[in-house]
This record gives sequence, structure tokens and C-alpha cells, in this order.
Amino acid sequence: MSEMKKKMHTGELYLPGDEEIMKEQTACLQRLHEFNMMGPVEGEKRVAMLKEMFAEIGEGCYIEPPFHANFGGAHVHFGKGVYCNFNLTLVDDTHIYVGDYTMFGPNVTVATAGHPVLPELREQVYQYNMPVHIGKNCWIGAGAILLPGVSVGDHTVIGAGSVVTKDIPANVVAVGNPCRVLREISERDRIYYYKDRKIDPHLLS
Repeated sequence: MSEMKKKMHTGELYLPGDEEIMKEQTACLQRLHEFNMMGPVEGEKRVAMLKEMFAEIGEGCYIEPPFHANFGGAHVHFGKGVYCNFNLTLVDDTHIYVGDYTMFGPNVTVATAGHPVLPELREQVYQYNMPVHIGKNCWIGAGAILLPGVSVGDHTVIGAGSVVTKDIPANVVAVGNPCRVLREISERDRIYYYKDRKIDPHLLS
């Protein structure tokens, strides 16, 4: 294994154009291209292919193409029942962890890769990667962006268009740029699902 490849998952600066890295990435991107070319009737083939592409993926996961990922999911760990709408982008240069039953709205980006602020290092194309952790049963709203190194706690909702720059705790609704906690998930959420629209109690039994 090359020195640069070793640094991909340590948070150290490295050069992503390393020959060994590029060879592996190209193979992953080829599989991703094949996945995105599959038709809607090829659901079983999609599921089988995701099991080959991802580091880990549980039962009952669904990804709506087009799906974009720097390494085609090779560094992505999904629990069971994860749902991803159109245009999910996972910058998976290092590991992304997603818990059971989490949902992604359209056009969400989860990024693990960053570049130094110092121009001289960027000119040399140095990069670093920090893992992202998303808990179970979260809802990541449409167009949200999660930056390298952040964590989102279990059951949390990230509002549409939010930019998550710091860790967000469990059991909250968080929104904005930068994303901040708006409120905790409360008993009122067991009564109303949208404004004054009530939840049928039978759905919770």
C-alpha cells in the first residue's frame, strides 16, 4: 500500500492523484456508472450491486439514481432501511457511517474531503479527509450539506438547505447555515405531523 493511500483515513495531508489511489477509484467509479445506468425495473440487480460497491449496507436500503460518490460507496457504511432520494452525493474519500432507517432528501451532499486554506498547499493539490457519522432514524432534508468530520445524533432532523459545520445532537430539529438546533423533538410531534394536521393514533400502536 502506498504512503499516500495510508493517509486517506488518518486525517493527514495526502495527494489524491497517487497512482494506487487513482487505480482503485477508477474501478469504483466504473461500477457506479453501471449502477446509474440501470433501469427502474432492475431493482434486484441494483440491490446486488450496492452490496458489492459499499463497505457495508444493510437490508432494505434504497438509493434512487443518479447517485454520486467519489469512491462509489467503497468507504460508506449503511445500516438497514436507509432511503436516499435523487442526486445523493457522498464524497467518500474516507468513511461515512449512516444508521438504520435514516432518510436523505434530494440533492444532499455528505463530504469527508477538505483542502488546506493555505494557497501553496492547495496549488500542490493536497487534501485531507475526516469521517462523517449520521445516527439512526435521522431525516436529512433536501439540499442539505454535511461537512467533513461532523456527527449527527440519532432521530435528528436536518432542515432542507442546511449546512452542517459542527456536530448536531440527538433528538432535535436543526436548520440553517450554519446549521443550529431549532428545538428538541417533543410530545407535540407525537400529535401533529405537519402544522395542525394530526397523526392517526393507530399509526403509533
